[in-house]
Amino acid sequence: MARKALIEKSNKKPKFSTRKQTRCKICGRSKGYLKKFEMCRICFRERAREGEIPGVRKSSW
Repeated sequence: MARKALIEKSNKKPKFSTRKQTRCKICGRSKGYLKKFEMCRICFRERAREGEIPGVRKSSW
């Protein structure tokens, strides 16, 4: 879980567009971010396991 101050700081418009930091919409984590789903790998895995993300399912081989 990210600190509230860091989440608020990342929501502000940066001075330069390259400084924009992507964060998970659910928990605020900045690392392990999946751009296509706009969430971190941990939240993605939990949602995929519960079947909340359409078209994604757990693979096994």
